[in-house]
Order: sequence, then C-alpha cells, then structure tokens
Amino acid sequence: MSLHLILFLTFGAVCVAGAVNLLAQRHPINSALSLIAVMGALAGEYLLLGAEFVAAIQLIVYAGAIMVLFVFTIMLLNAGEEERTKGSRVAILLGVPGMLIGGTLVAWVLLRHSGTGSAPVGALLGDPKTIGQLLFHEFLLPFEVTSILILIAIMGAVVLATKPEATENRKAR
Repeated sequence: MSLHLILFLTFGAVCVAGAVNLLAQRHPINSALSLIAVMGALAGEYLLLGAEFVAAIQLIVYAGAIMVLFVFTIMLLNAGEEERTKGSRVAILLGVPGMLIGGTLVAWVLLRHSGTGSAPVGALLGDPKTIGQLLFHEFLLPFEVTSILILIAIMGAVVLATKPEATENRKAR
C-alpha cells in the first residue's frame, strides 16, 4: 500500500468517526467541534485528490467561518444538554426501509456508472479565476439566496430560543 492510499483511508476514517461522534454527542458544542474535525479531514481528502483550492476553501470558509457562526449561535442560544427520547415509531417504520432503498440506489448508480474514467490532475477546470467567474457571475443568485437563508435560519433560531418570560419582562418595562 502506498502512503497516498494510507493517508486517504486515514482521513476517511477520521471523517466517519467525526460524523458518528457528531450524532452521538449530547451537548451541541461538542457536536460542533466534531463537525470541525470532519471538515478538516475533508480538506485533507481534497489535498490528496489534487484539489488544493477546494481544500483551502474548505478550511477557510467551512471549518473557519461557518463553524464560528455555528458556535456563536449555539453560545447565543445558551443551548444545554439535549434530552434523549425514545424516538418515533413512524421514523423507524419509514426511515429504516427508506435508508435501505436509498443506499441500494446509490450503490447501484455508483456501480453502474463507475467506468467514467479518470482525468489527470490539472486537466479539469478548477483554477480560482474560473471558480470565481462561475460563482459570482453564472451562480450569483443561488450564492446570495443561500447566504440569506442562513441568516434567516439563525434569526429564527434566536427568536424561537428566546424565553417567554424574558419577552414579558421587556414589555412590562
């Protein structure tokens, strides 16, 4: 086995372990930290695949800025430890077969279309100038809509997390 394959499998294992830990944690801050580990391992995967620009953007934008925003929102909401419930029967009855069907479909598509060939590193478009041109010209509207949706989601979370007694105290003054 080559060093490249060993590193690829190691980063993949870190991604999977971080994702499982993200779901297993009861405290939201610990989940956010696990997500940062996943983002860092994904950046390592991108580096091994020869996509240095995507790896840098992964670290700067997602592991850096977006996760700081998540942690700030969690701290602002003062979210405590999550309560565990038994779960929904509907989710189990529909979720397990849905996961099996979805997994089978994904595996079938990957096996059916995996002979697409490979391209040498640098042969595909992916330099920063081309990505910037696509992002800020052809895909400007989806880019801006996504940022507005994230802002609305954070504002909604703050409104929903505001305790009713705090609102009533402000009205009484």
